[in-house]
Amino acid sequence: MSDSMININILRKCGGDLEHAIKFIYVETWSSEDYINAMEDIITRKRFGKTWTRHPMKSKMILKISREEKIPGIPVFKCHKCGSTSNLANTCTKKANINEIQVIEKAQCDELKEEYDQDSAVSEDTPIEDYPIENITDFFEVTEAHTHLPQYSEDCHNLINIQDARMCKAKPARGKGYIAGESCITSIPMNDIEAKVNLDTGAFCNFSGKDYLQVTIPQWKNHLLPIEGVQLSSASDNMYPFGILDTNIVFPHHAVSVRMKPEIVLVDNFASQRIILGNDYLNIYGIEINNHKDRYFKIGENKGRNLLLTICQNKYQ
Repeated sequence: MSDSMININILRKCGGDLEHAIKFIYVETWSSEDYINAMEDIITRKRFGKTWTRHPMKSKMILKISREEKIPGIPVFKCHKCGSTSNLANTCTKKANINEIQVIEKAQCDELKEEYDQDSAVSEDTPIEDYPIENITDFFEVTEAHTHLPQYSEDCHNLINIQDARMCKAKPARGKGYIAGESCITSIPMNDIEAKVNLDTGAFCNFSGKDYLQVTIPQWKNHLLPIEGVQLSSASDNMYPFGILDTNIVFPHHAVSVRMKPEIVLVDNFASQRIILGNDYLNIYGIEINNHKDRYFKIGENKGRNLLLTICQNKYQ
């Protein structure tokens, strides 16, 4: 048998990728020795017949950390249905308790009623903040909104203390929205006149109407600066600015007063009887409104020294 026939028989027994690789480099003048050397080189370089195995030491170095263990920087997700960390809500097999009604026994209801009656009993010496919620209207005028225009207000609404603003309620008619910003109004002296200022975190600039400035700053026309290319809009209508006015605002305090000189954009069709202090000056002076039980706003966070001011309706000296 010739060398070429021997090589062909060997090639048929190899099969697979090795047979395919030998066919591309096979030369008829090769001897059996050259043929076998070429096959060994291909097997060595291509690693035919060898399977990958994990290093025995690497398996010991892998840390087995469960989902319940907290890893710094990696959030642990919980199922909203069952509260487990082993699965999420989209794969949870437990039934979600939606609109579940908890049944309270009659004896427990009677105990709750007796506790409520004891808490409701107040005397004349009881502080106002300890009165029941149903007696709030005896001490504070409850404001009810009857308009869907956020920038419109009525003179009949009294200016209240922001500490008591959490007690106000707004029950608009059907199809109308709540009036925003009523609870953030304060009284400040401006040009020897008590003015109303609304600390509005939703407004991006300071603005007011010409009708209200005619009362607080009668000479506003002599200090009016022109404005061009500015477009403003509210939740219900477009607003038409016609100028900018530099004003002096003082936030009084028993220890020190904070003086500001904001630029107010005057709007022609602005019907609200107050000055809106926008979010730009609130951020510049570090004004932050805290919505907790003792409601107040603080000004300035320079080196940890905060000036706490309580918004109130009294006239300042």
